[in-house]
Amino acid sequence: MRVAVFGASGYTGGELLRILVSHPAFTVTVVTSREYAGKPIYMAHPHLKGLLSLKFIKLEEALNKEFDYALLALPHGISKDVVPSLLERGIGVVDLGADFRLKDPSLYETWYGWKHPNPELLEEAVYGLPELHRGEIRNARLVASPGCNATATILASAPLVKLGARKVLADVKVGSSEAGSKPSRGTHHPERSGAIRPYSPSGHRHQVEASQELSLLAGEEVRVSMVPHSVGSVRGAFASAHAELEVDEGELWRAFARFYSNEPFVRVMQRGSYPNVKNVLGSNFADVGFASDPSLPRASGFAAIDNLMKGAAGQAIQSLNLMAGLEETTGLMYPPLSPA
Repeated sequence: MRVAVFGASGYTGGELLRILVSHPAFTVTVVTSREYAGKPIYMAHPHLKGLLSLKFIKLEEALNKEFDYALLALPHGISKDVVPSLLERGIGVVDLGADFRLKDPSLYETWYGWKHPNPELLEEAVYGLPELHRGEIRNARLVASPGCNATATILASAPLVKLGARKVLADVKVGSSEAGSKPSRGTHHPERSGAIRPYSPSGHRHQVEASQELSLLAGEEVRVSMVPHSVGSVRGAFASAHAELEVDEGELWRAFARFYSNEPFVRVMQRGSYPNVKNVLGSNFADVGFASDPSLPRASGFAAIDNLMKGAAGQAIQSLNLMAGLEETTGLMYPPLSPA
C-alpha cells in the first residue's frame, strides 16, 4: 500500500519515515517539504541516508500523485485545506495536526484563532487514540491523531474517570522535540538545557482534547486543567493526573489493570513502581502507574510516553494499521532503546 507523508522534513515526519522504511505493508512513495523541495530525504534526516531514495516535493505537486493513504505532519491550520481533496479521491488520511481533533467547531476560534471551514468533517473524523476508539478507527477514512500532551494525560486519567473522577488536574513534563525542528527563544538548546519551567499554565490547547475524550468516556462532562512544563530532555512526555477520589492503591491497581488489560502498547506498572520516560524512548509503548494519598483524599495516574512515537508518529501508524485492516502492532512492536 502506497503512503504519502506530507510535511516530512520535521521531527515527526522523520519518525514517520523511520517507521515506514521497514514496515512490511506500506511503501513510502511521496514525501513533501516546502523548504527541502527537490532535495533528497537525507538532507533533512541524515540518519535515514541510504534507506530511502526519494526526494522531497512541494505539497501542491504531491496532491496530483497516486497513493492510497496520506499521513499529514503539517503545521496547525494547513491540513484543513488539504484533507477535503484527499478524501474526494478516496485516500485514507491520518492527520497528526490539530485541525480535526475537536468536535465543536467554535473551539477552533477560541483556541486556534480561526473559523473551521469544514465542520461536517469534524463530525466524521475519529480521534486517533486506539485505546478509546479502536473500532471506529478501523472504519474511518479520516483520523485525527492526538497531541502528545493530550495522549499522556488521557492515558493517565482514563482509569480515574472510570472510578468517578470528573475534575482532573494534569501536570505534563515534555522534552524539547515537542516544539518542532525550528528553534525559538524558548526551544533553542542553550535556553532549554537544564531548565524546568511551565508554559501555557492558564490553559493549554491539549486540555480541550483531553476533556472532550474523557467526557465521552464518562458519559458526562469531565473538566481537565493541564499545565505543561518544559524540561531539558530531547524526547519524552510524562503526565501526572490528579483527582479528588477516596480509593486505596489496591483499587487503583485493579482499575488500571482492568482498563488496559488488552492494550498491546500500554504497560501497567506494579503497585509501588512508577513509569519513567527512559523506559519507553524510541518505542510506541506507554507505561502507566498510579498512587493515592488518603489524607486529602487524592488519586493519581501517571503515564510516560515518547512524545514523537506514542505521542505522534507511532500512534499515527498504529491508527493507519487499523484503517488498512492490519494488526495494529504491525511494524511497531520493537523494544525501547536502553540506555537512552
